[in-house]
Amino acid sequence: MSDVWIYAAIFFVAYLENIFPPSPSDMVIVFGGSLAGIGRIDFFGALGAATAGSTLGFVTMFGIGHWFGVRILESGKLSFIPRESVDKVEGWFRKYGNWIIIVNRFLTGTRAVVSFFAGMSHMRLLPTTALCFVSALVWNTVLVSSGNYLGNNWEKIGAYLTTYSQTVTAVVIIIILVLVAKYIHGKKKSKNSK
Repeated sequence: MSDVWIYAAIFFVAYLENIFPPSPSDMVIVFGGSLAGIGRIDFFGALGAATAGSTLGFVTMFGIGHWFGVRILESGKLSFIPRESVDKVEGWFRKYGNWIIIVNRFLTGTRAVVSFFAGMSHMRLLPTTALCFVSALVWNTVLVSSGNYLGNNWEKIGAYLTTYSQTVTAVVIIIILVLVAKYIHGKKKSKNSK
């Protein structure tokens, strides 16, 4: 297989993960790093392809959120998301937007959602893209370096990535549950005080 096709595959999978989150992009990027480790492809080529794919995928979902986000939510297709929750998320983005973008790359499974809401919250495209790029570069450097270091034993990192993903997902779910509980408690309190 030509090197160009390997870089294209890394780019495509990294891009796709931002549109359809349950894709195995992290493992593909680690595998790309392992190919660099055994001298099959260039380390910086793999890193560049992964980071470009991640950033462009982010920008795509940002654009969808910016141009169609409100329309998608108002169409009722995402009726399980109440309007108050959307307003709250937009408030978080106005207050903590830059930090959310920076840590987003390290939160598996949330990347498409964060970029969608960043666009819907009308964050500024260029600074947001720059933060996404830096975050993606750091995360992909970790992945490609891990694969590069492990070489032919790259599959060993799968267990670590799975544990990391499960831990981060559990922490995110707990935080969301706490925020929802506080929100419901606040609603009940305000109703009772009337």
